[in-house]
Amino acid sequence: MSRPRKVRKDAEANRERLLAAAAAAMLRGGRHVPLATIAAEAGLGIGTLYRSYADRDALLQALEHRAYGLLNSLLDQLDDDSTGLNQVRRYLEGTVDIADQLVLPLHGAPPLGTPEAVAARKSIYRRLEFFLATGREDGTIRGPVNATDLLAFSTLLTQPKASVLDWAHLARRQIAHFLNGLAAEGPIEVPGPAVERDDVERAFEGRTNS
Repeated sequence: MSRPRKVRKDAEANRERLLAAAAAAMLRGGRHVPLATIAAEAGLGIGTLYRSYADRDALLQALEHRAYGLLNSLLDQLDDDSTGLNQVRRYLEGTVDIADQLVLPLHGAPPLGTPEAVAARKSIYRRLEFFLATGREDGTIRGPVNATDLLAFSTLLTQPKASVLDWAHLARRQIAHFLNGLAAEGPIEVPGPAVERDDVERAFEGRTNS
């Protein structure tokens, strides 16, 4: 009985390696990055990929399901006794930390209509609305922002446009500015240093010359 369990564990580990490699490769090279490249980056053969995912569509669907799981796991980690504004901040910062693993409809993935996918999306939306309601009740959030606004903003944060920039730092500055627009009291400190025009130009030059 131990051999089948080991095979199953190995297969699950291989699928996770493939999905992690696929998410990172697609962030860099787009949705049509060669499947052979993904398999190689996962340290596996192309045959292993096809045994798990029959084609690119099947792989994308698995990536989307996985992304919903990552976001719901992130939401699980937020303290219920925190302020609503702090819960929003931790959610947004958490999405930046896992940006290279998120393949979602707002990122260009084909939206899934399976009951599991719909339920996962509803769960994320409902929980973000709860954070906002908590913030209005505890007095830390003002304004007509809703969960769709948070999801749209996090979409922008988790699609870095210039990999040579310190995107995580830049994203956290944008989060602070965004939260200052929501905060009933403040201001919230914006992480320094500021990213200046010359920093962007140097980044573009480095990319052009590479």
